[in-house]
Formats: sequence, C-alpha cells, structure tokens
Amino acid sequence: MLRFFTAGESHGEALVANISGLPAGVAVTEASIDRELWRRQQGFGRGGRMKIEHDHARILSGVRHGHTIGSPIAMLIENRDWQNWNESLPVGEGDPQKHKAVKSPRPGHADLAGALKYNLPEARYILERASARETTARVAAGAVAKQLLAALDIEVLSHVIQVGSARLSRAVGFEEIRALAARNEVLLNCADEESEQRMKAEVDAVLRNGDTVGGVFEVIAYNVPPGLGTYANWDERLDAKLAAAVMSIQAVKAVEIGDGVMGAASHGSAAQDEIGYARGDAQTSAEIMRSKFTNFTRAGNHAGGVEGGISNGSEIIVRGHLKPISTLRRPLASVDFASREPVKAAYERSDVCAVPAAGVVGEAMVALTLAAAALEKFGGDSLVELRRNYEGYCEQLRNY
Repeated sequence: MLRFFTAGESHGEALVANISGLPAGVAVTEASIDRELWRRQQGFGRGGRMKIEHDHARILSGVRHGHTIGSPIAMLIENRDWQNWNESLPVGEGDPQKHKAVKSPRPGHADLAGALKYNLPEARYILERASARETTARVAAGAVAKQLLAALDIEVLSHVIQVGSARLSRAVGFEEIRALAARNEVLLNCADEESEQRMKAEVDAVLRNGDTVGGVFEVIAYNVPPGLGTYANWDERLDAKLAAAVMSIQAVKAVEIGDGVMGAASHGSAAQDEIGYARGDAQTSAEIMRSKFTNFTRAGNHAGGVEGGISNGSEIIVRGHLKPISTLRRPLASVDFASREPVKAAYERSDVCAVPAAGVVGEAMVALTLAAAALEKFGGDSLVELRRNYEGYCEQLRNY
C-alpha cells in the first residue's frame, strides 16, 4: 500500500517527505524531483520567500543507484530561511525573548482555530505547520509517484484556467499543457497568451492595492486505464479520493471533477458522455474520445474520466478552486490574543497569487492518489512484476 507523510515547519530547519510502498526498480533521480520543486516556486505574484529558497530534495533512503529498492524513501529539503529563525524557534528552551509571536490571528488562516484547538497563547506554532510551505514536501513525494506512473505511461500535469475574474478563453489540449511544464520561464502557467495577460492584470491590480487574488487550476491525468477505484465502498471511490487529496491543499475551498459545476445546472441528456463502439478503422466523430485501451468511444468527457468511482479510460480532470491568500499587506480586522482588544491581523511575508504553484501541488496530490490506486489494482513488489500485471490487464481490456 502506497503511503506518504510530511514533517517540518515553515521556518524550521527542514521539511521531510516519506513515501513507502513503492515497488523496487522505479527510476528516481534528485534532478527530476528538483525540477518539480522548481516548478512549485514559480509564478507571477509569488512572495519574497521564493527569493530565499532554492529547494533541493536530498534522498536519504529507499533509492540506490538511481532506482527504488522497495524500502521507504525519505527525503530532506532544507529551509535556507532557517538561519534567520534558528534563535526564534529553537528545539531546546532557547531565549524566550527572541520568540516571534503571532499576536493577532489572520482571518481565513488556521491561526485562531488552531490556537483554540491546541490551547496555545498565540499562533506562531499554528502558522509554522499550517503554512503552504509544507507543500514543498508533498511535491517531492509526488515527483516520485510521477516516476512510478511514467513507467505505466501515465502523465499528470496542470495549468491555470482562472485568476480572479480572468478566465481561460479557449479549450487547451494536453500537448499544450505538456509544453507549459517544459518551460524554463513561468508567468501564470496558462497555455493561452491573451488569457494569461488578462490574468496578470488581475495580479497587478491586487499588488497595487495590498490585496491578494485566488483562482482555479486544472490537473489532467493522461493515459489512465479504466478500472482504477471502485464503487464497492464509499471510501474506495476514486473520485472521492481525488477530491479529498486536492481539497487538502492549503487555501483550496472547492474541488470539481469534470464538468461537475456546469453539470449541476444541466439536464441529464446534456451532461452525460454517450457511448459508442469503433469497429475496424472506421473514423467517426465519436472516436475523438476513443480510449487507447478499448474500442469503446465517448462523445465527450463531462465526467472528467471517472464514473461510479472508477476511472473510465478518458482523461481524468480535477479542478482546484483556490481562495485568495489569507495574509494581506493591508490587514483585516482581528483581535489581540493577549488583550482581546480589536487590532489589525498579523502580517508575515506572503504571496499575492499562488495559483500556478497550487497547480503543481495539485499534480503531486493527484499523482500520489493515482499511484496508490494503480498499486492497489495491479500490485507487484518490483516494477517488472507491476508492468507484467498491468500489461496483462491491458490485454484483457483489448479482448473485452
């Protein structure tokens, strides 16, 4: 069973990612992980922290000679900013006078709810773990999951479809999204230049006003076979797992699979993906959505690649709706923890727009979810065994 967890705080010494359950023989390199970490740091509207950190994952265990060996993988990502905080956040007693308290909770953040839950007098320790800096470790784990999926010819990528009120104005193909991921310069990770400039104008506006802006990212999983997940039990449904994984990302407040939102306002006759069957080499309009795994065709992909909790062979499409970042340069009203008097919320260095970065985190969470589902479906203690099981299943599909 594939499992992962992260540890570390925003201004602590390091972040740690641990992933277990991978078969032996999967190619993994620090360079491939670092590329994903770099992508997470990019995007117009990122805060000053990104100028300090140059994230690098150091693999401590589970990979030897460039391949997994079947044991848990541990990775360490150092926080360069730790040198500015080691006296404020020591592991030992340290000097209490050097502690940097978060004296007033920020609306929209975990500050107040966390302080109440853990009975803490202020929100410094809440901020440290609740911070989206934690997603660095998720992206490292997701990069390893992507390597497993690549061995099954499955790709997971993202693009931005909305920032503020500016929305992508045309359909985008997977080849364009793949080209986005290969870029060495990232603005807002939108495949359409005109739409991206309108998105940039939204970020420029909030920058001038001391505000923040949210948006929507879309994650697409390409070449996923039908049959991952099941309807048998509520907590085994693939769409439920994907929704939970993406919803767990800091600042994500809604998750959509396929045309979920639009479908709620549609009639049933318009919201389903009609099924056909391609015989021989006949080229029909329905074959636009033909799966590589079977001769069954779809007239569209309103379902986002999942029906009844099971992947159906179409592209899996998951959208994360990201609220504006809670930390504002023009703070909102709050209350002082000590005096209970009205004050402005605390401010710490933060992003203005993090939608492109959240998309990369979304890729990691979708990749981890699909990798776990693939291992559950096909099993195998080595990549050779996994591939053999997978190819046997694909042959079964072709002969269906």
